[in-house]
Formats: sequence, C-alpha cells, structure tokens
Amino acid sequence: MSKINLSQQGIKNTKQRKCVLEVLEEANSPIDAMEILNRVNEKGVKMWISTIYRILEIFTEKGIVIKNTFFGEEKATYELNKHKHTHYARCLSCKKILEIDLCPMESFIPTVKDEKFYITGHRLEMYGYCDKCNKKRG
Repeated sequence: MSKINLSQQGIKNTKQRKCVLEVLEEANSPIDAMEILNRVNEKGVKMWISTIYRILEIFTEKGIVIKNTFFGEEKATYELNKHKHTHYARCLSCKKILEIDLCPMESFIPTVKDEKFYITGHRLEMYGYCDKCNKKRG
C-alpha cells in the first residue's frame, strides 16, 4: 500500500498508476522506464511502455517523481521525490547506481554566497567501478 495518495495530488487513482508508484517505492535506486515496465509486468499488471512514460510524466509534473539523466546518457532514470538532498555514483561497467549521503558542496556554497551568487540547486555526478566490477578488472 502506497504512502502517497494520488487523489490528494489531483491524479486519478488507476491500477496502472498505483502499480508504477509501488514499483518506485520498492526501488533502492533510480530506475529507467524499461525496468519499471519489467517490474510492473512481474506484478501481473500489463501495460505498454508508452503508458509508463505518460504516468512518469504526470508524476514528475506533480513533484512525486524526480527524473534524472546521469553522466550525459540519453536514457532517463526515475525515483520517488524523497524531498532530501542526494547525490549518486554510477558504475561504468554494470551501470549500478549508488546513493551518496554526504555532500561535498556544502562547504563550497557559503563561499559562492560571499560573491553575491545565490545557488538554488546543484548536481554532483560521480562515476567509477563498484566493488564487484573493480575485482573483475583485476
């Protein structure tokens, strides 16, 4: 059962939308639309990829979901908007996405304010190899 009430967000509560929301709530990291489709189908709810994209667009417009494009890739990933500041690291080999809890920019931001520039947001992308892929590299 979802913690987010779609009706309160002004979104019609359909079986497909509830299922996509459930998949996003269960995800440990941002996932792409095709992965969402696979997980929805595993739950026995059949839909087209175009339906997934329409639902994600609605959720993004309402602020329920955050759409990310990592490391210059064209394929977007999606995650629930947890209303917390998050950065990610991505494995160059297996494409696994790891959440980073610390923000090295916090010490930099006051310096920028001294220069009369007011930051409204930032994005820090890190990349490398997860432990498993690094061991394979040898």
